[in-house]
Amino acid sequence: MAGTDAARPTIVPTLLYADAKAAVRQLTEAFGFRALAVHEGEGGTVTHAELAHGNGVVMLGSKGRGGAFDTAMKDAGPAAAYIVVEDVDGHHARAVEQGAEILMPPTDQDYGARDYMARDLEGNIWSFGTYAPEVTH
Repeated sequence: MAGTDAARPTIVPTLLYADAKAAVRQLTEAFGFRALAVHEGEGGTVTHAELAHGNGVVMLGSKGRGGAFDTAMKDAGPAAAYIVVEDVDGHHARAVEQGAEILMPPTDQDYGARDYMARDLEGNIWSFGTYAPEVTH
């Protein structure tokens, strides 16, 4: 039953990239994700990848490899995701060091969080900050 295993996220953003290998490299090297799985197909396409950050996971793959999801995402625009991190300034420094495009430097928000915003190589927006929504049952 969904939601019964605390180690498994129940919401997983899923993205497609023209250059999924470069996306995996940037997300791991600049943004601190950990590659759980990277499966490649013919011609070096990424058929499926899972990257973890804390207890969250994002799945991604290469555009143009066919299938229902690829077709549905054909004309979709960039997506955005918020990732909870403890050390916003340290995380930001790593992203800058790796050449990530920063859209907003670390900023203290009125609601008590501190976060920053970056754009990946294909236009998706990634926010990293201290705000963590609380889910009660």
